[in-house]
Amino acid sequence: MNGLKEVDVICPYCGETIDMLVDASSGAQEYYEDCPVCCAPILFLMSVDENGEICLGIKRGDE
Repeated sequence: MNGLKEVDVICPYCGETIDMLVDASSGAQEYYEDCPVCCAPILFLMSVDENGEICLGIKRGDE
């Protein structure tokens, strides 16, 4: 099963909509990735529900 999925998120720093590639093959994860527009660290909070759908939350790295 390929767990890669492209999602659009809004950077909590600069407000730009960015395309991000997330990998759901490892289940629930928390990780940081820098915004490609403003380079600020975004905290990604990802889980996968019982139907295999990705649930993605984002926060500023300084929250």
